Amino acid sequence: MTSTLLKSPPLNAPTLHQLPNGLTIVAEQLPVEAVNLSIWVKVGSAVESDAINGMAHFLEHMVFKGTPQLQSGEFERLIEQIGAVTNAATSQDYTQFYITTAPKDFAELAPLQLDVLLNPSIPDEAFERERLVVLEEIRRSEDNPRRRTHQRAMELAFDKLPYRRPVLGTASVIEQLTPQQMRDFHATRYQPQSLTAVVVGNLPVDELIQIVVEGFCASLVAGEELGLKDTAKINAFPTPNAEAPFKEIVRQEYVDESLQQARLVMLWRVPGLTQLQQTYGLDVLAAILGHGRMSRLVQDLREDRRLVSHIGVSNMTQQLQGLFYIGAQLPVENLAEVEAAIAQHIHTVQTEPITKAEIDRMRRQVANRFIFSNETPSDRAGLYGYYQSMLGDLAPALTYPARIQALNTLDVQLAARRYLSPKAYGIVTIKPVKS
Repeated sequence: MTSTLLKSPPLNAPTLHQLPNGLTIVAEQLPVEAVNLSIWVKVGSAVESDAINGMAHFLEHMVFKGTPQLQSGEFERLIEQIGAVTNAATSQDYTQFYITTAPKDFAELAPLQLDVLLNPSIPDEAFERERLVVLEEIRRSEDNPRRRTHQRAMELAFDKLPYRRPVLGTASVIEQLTPQQMRDFHATRYQPQSLTAVVVGNLPVDELIQIVVEGFCASLVAGEELGLKDTAKINAFPTPNAEAPFKEIVRQEYVDESLQQARLVMLWRVPGLTQLQQTYGLDVLAAILGHGRMSRLVQDLREDRRLVSHIGVSNMTQQLQGLFYIGAQLPVENLAEVEAAIAQHIHTVQTEPITKAEIDRMRRQVANRFIFSNETPSDRAGLYGYYQSMLGDLAPALTYPARIQALNTLDVQLAARRYLSPKAYGIVTIKPVKS
């Protein structure tokens, strides 16, 4: 076992610790009277085949349904009795489980969290009950206009990459899954080399690491040496290639009777985490165009011309490929004008200098948001877990503000020229039913 104190700004000083079986632990003492343990599993909907789409999310539910050592619901009851908090979430690229507890309770609860994660029983009866819960979650998602809009945008954005599929899966697939399929999925995917355990809170770093290591090793023993048996299977899964940028304007139009206003989404395929250095300029561009009241699109289209009731911009940096995503809510009669205006703003940022005032404002925003998002143990654990799990490297988490602030106006302009075209993009429009 080895530990390395990473070089970092004074704000952050995480310690990286790796076990021989591949488990990575990130630990940091923070003088806040809480401890957060976040377990990041490099398993999301993107690793699923079409035949089991939704399995990763369904499994997230089932890990809480008991182990050989814990009855169903026992872990949650113990958490509640102590006054701690637990939750989980699944995305395209990862699944995250966490607890936040008082430092004095951490040694008791951490092994329990690791047990439910590594040794779920996945009993048949509980599987059938939870299937109904997941199906209801899918139904609610499909009834949500915002989620429907996002899903339609993802289906247009990606022709082949698994990001086009919903994280929750579809009802038709979930209805066909079996408990044994889930047990096999867990045995193959929930391996030490796919896990990152991040623990941040007010205990000495050595103690935090020791508690996690002992809990993890105990869970592996209880699970019959689970950690070493399926390495070959994990390494056998191919990594899909990124998709080519749009070469023309590709449109999808829908009618949605539940809407009062239209929805518009314009998107461009851009680099993801596999080309991290190329994402920083796009992050800045997203801030200049659509973060805050003073950003270009908000100021022009909402504040000045009142063509939209809402507009926002995101540079979505996913593992395999990113999306530059502009979304608006607006009266249906303004759709064509707003699309043209956004395209013109893209052209302008490519051809005219970005002002120093805009760059300075963006730099302050990035620095302040980074500081504000590092105040609690759960904030830090989320930051470290994301980068270590997705990239196997903490450095980008620690150096992000410096990299952003090192960019100049030409860097941002070159990113716009290289990745965003005012004449080639995907666009989804969703109109309300005519009255």
